[in-house]
Amino acid sequence: MAERIIKSNKIRIGDISISYFIKKATETPEKTIIFLHGFPFNKNMWREQLESLEDNITGIAIDIRGHGNTTKGHGYFSIDVFAKDLGVFIRKLEIEKAVLCGISMGGYIALRAYQLFPEKISGLILCDTHSKADDDAGKQKRFDAIQAVLNHGRRPYAIGFVSNVFAKNSIERKPEAVELIKSSIRRNSIDSICATLLALASRTDTSSVLKDIKVPTLIIRGKDDKITPEELMQVMADQIKGSTFHQIADSGHLPNMEHPEEFNLHMNKLLQEVKAK
Repeated sequence: MAERIIKSNKIRIGDISISYFIKKATETPEKTIIFLHGFPFNKNMWREQLESLEDNITGIAIDIRGHGNTTKGHGYFSIDVFAKDLGVFIRKLEIEKAVLCGISMGGYIALRAYQLFPEKISGLILCDTHSKADDDAGKQKRFDAIQAVLNHGRRPYAIGFVSNVFAKNSIERKPEAVELIKSSIRRNSIDSICATLLALASRTDTSSVLKDIKVPTLIIRGKDDKITPEELMQVMADQIKGSTFHQIADSGHLPNMEHPEEFNLHMNKLLQEVKAK
């Protein structure tokens, strides 16, 4: 059997160059999954998922505009822009259909993408995310974060962020995951962090699309997530027909990094349910 390695690649899309990891399937019938990271992270957060994929699955993890090694282009970010970038990326790589796996901001992008091009999506994995727009209090928190980054820089922001996204036990148990997240934040420019915070504050509500989702859908939440409330994820589970909702114990906002074995088990089960193209 051919050895499968994760390759790093770049492709030009409009005004940006998208950096992505790809691990190609070695068996047919082939399926594709695209991983969408959260804010303010990058594609490196998905390595353990890429490594766990079955041989008939092509896995792709992309750096979203202005994150990781993807350039920021015009610099005016929105969830809509990120979703449209993804649509062009799928067309350019001639991917017929893909499962989208998005965590937090990546989930917002996946839901918006389903509104824009449902025919290209064969399944959804929505992790620690929801369909609602920010309320005024949520917007204000984003604006305060922008001010904090501008006044104090990335380092204190990264430290505060880490204590918020991981479960307490994960910080002690998974130092390499914590370091990866800290370095991801420090690698982003202050401009990109602030532009993305504005994009998150201004995103549209995608709740109206939930009842229209017709593809296999897995909803995953870290049981100790301090950022995404369980009730908002339960709303998605109730409205997306046939969806499955799992909570991963002893995990915060990033269960794919905190308990990858359990996360990968659910992910690979969903991938088996998806029809091959």
